[in-house]
Amino acid sequence: MLGEFAQAGRIGGYGVATWAGFIDQAFTVAELIALASEAAGSANHHLAGIQLPVSLVTAEPIAQALDGAGPLVHARDAGIVTFASAPLRGGELPGLMTPELVNLIQPGSTPHAAAFQLISACPALDVVLTSTSTLQHWEDARDALAQPIPDARLRTVLDVLSAG
Repeated sequence: MLGEFAQAGRIGGYGVATWAGFIDQAFTVAELIALASEAAGSANHHLAGIQLPVSLVTAEPIAQALDGAGPLVHARDAGIVTFASAPLRGGELPGLMTPELVNLIQPGSTPHAAAFQLISACPALDVVLTSTSTLQHWEDARDALAQPIPDARLRTVLDVLSAG
């Protein structure tokens, strides 16, 4: 139906949002592209975006992207925009972060900022979706996202988390 809407000019494109589809290997980006192409009747599909959770809690997409693999890289390589959802896990993540973890991610940072600085360093990630309760929280998130941590530190953080 979305392919038909796109071909008719009613929408510019569509995307797939999933909590666990990529992690549980229910489908791959290549399979989604094949389905979109089949629906379009050609390789000129209108699959324009994928969205999945990316955070310190859901770090597998980050680790995969650092290694040049996974859904974020495959989507980006195919010209599909990538979106990260739940970067703070509904606001619960900063309360779970120890001062040592925050300092490992970005010395002198706050838990909120460190979580965003880590996400913004994720290769092949185009957009981070977040909601805030105040303008100040939005500005803090924007500022943190503009200051990604270096790739080497990102890998170190992921290594420490996977060892724990």
